[in-house]
Amino acid sequence: MYDWANSAFSTTVVTAFLGPYLTGIAEAGADADGRVSLLGGLLLVKAGSLWPYATALSVILQVLVLPIAGAIADRTRSKKELLAGFAYVGAAATCGLMFVTGDRYELGAWLFLVANVSLGASVVVYNSFLPQIATEKERDKVSSRGWAMGYLGGGLLFLFNLIALLMGGTENQAEIARWSLVSAGVWWAAFTTFTMLWLKNRSPLEGVAEGSALTDGFRQFWRTLKGLRAFPLTLLFLVAFLIYNDGIQTVISLAGLYGAEELGFELTELMPVILMVQILAFGGALLLGWLAKRYGAKRTVLGSLVAWVAILVVAYLMPANNFPLFLALGAGIGLVLGGSQALSRSLFSQLIPRGKEGEYFGLYEISDKGTSWLGPLLFGLAYDLTESYRIAIISLIVFFAAGFVLLLMVPMRRAIIAVGNRPPARV
Repeated sequence: MYDWANSAFSTTVVTAFLGPYLTGIAEAGADADGRVSLLGGLLLVKAGSLWPYATALSVILQVLVLPIAGAIADRTRSKKELLAGFAYVGAAATCGLMFVTGDRYELGAWLFLVANVSLGASVVVYNSFLPQIATEKERDKVSSRGWAMGYLGGGLLFLFNLIALLMGGTENQAEIARWSLVSAGVWWAAFTTFTMLWLKNRSPLEGVAEGSALTDGFRQFWRTLKGLRAFPLTLLFLVAFLIYNDGIQTVISLAGLYGAEELGFELTELMPVILMVQILAFGGALLLGWLAKRYGAKRTVLGSLVAWVAILVVAYLMPANNFPLFLALGAGIGLVLGGSQALSRSLFSQLIPRGKEGEYFGLYEISDKGTSWLGPLLFGLAYDLTESYRIAIISLIVFFAAGFVLLLMVPMRRAIIAVGNRPPARV
């Protein structure tokens, strides 16, 4: 249910509407050189780079916040309430996007920072429930179904917004986009409430010392970083995931911008494709979950990374205004999107020492579900230097290639045993 709730933000805000909308607001307030002023004139960037830079900055902030949130989650007896706090703050910031009009591009950037950091922190707490409610044997299935429900819920709200966009006429697109952003905040808050009604708090696991959740959380974060040296294979997997998922999240968050600015599609053309991605991602998460059961999760994720490289090559070579090819590209993204993320989450849950789920997922979440930073930073820099979105998009291949090599080097069964867990039949 919480995947269902927060995926509205990932779909409607991050993937679909905010990138093109905020870029349009920035371009309206840009100077003669196409640059916008930030922080009272201390910083000047191209209007087209504002959204990638805002995305990257939000994750730099998460590097500080998320691991601490995870360590606190392992210590508190009020984990459910902690999840609610982060979720409602993020939803409120999303609703605040209704005030981003005229040339208020900087307000839009700051509200997105608050919302995206809150999303990341809430998902850290949410993910830490997985080892407490599912056995080792069940986690691939439970994680895949969670991701599938998220894409279904996010896609349903997006469908409503798409209908409004198509019925509203070209002259009303910006206003409809603004209220679509607000609807994601309302959806996020409303379905988080259902999560709070049904989810039960779990006590800290045996071996996790109680005390001040906040101060002990900071101390435990540093102990977690030091403790990772005892589990080098877990660290290797985490580095591999941080790299390749950075590429995935960058493609998700900047697909709308690339389609609008480089390929020349209108919102009324982009949005049906994004809806199709959501629908196919629901089926793709279940399909890759089935493949993982048959061939192992690691092999399945490796295959998905090869598919991501092919997707980027097609995007780079794609001629502008070729809608059928753009539709086929969206289909490819949808089929590999949900499964590659869901199986990565379940694989990582096997590599965590018992009782340290929250703090380890705090590190994991630094590059999960809309929290990539190196990818948007590289994308923004590439555009700033070349003024070409094609160069920016093809530069992301490095993340998938490096992630593939590093993941290939992880002996999963040995890594699971090393942290004291029991490996499933196929990994």
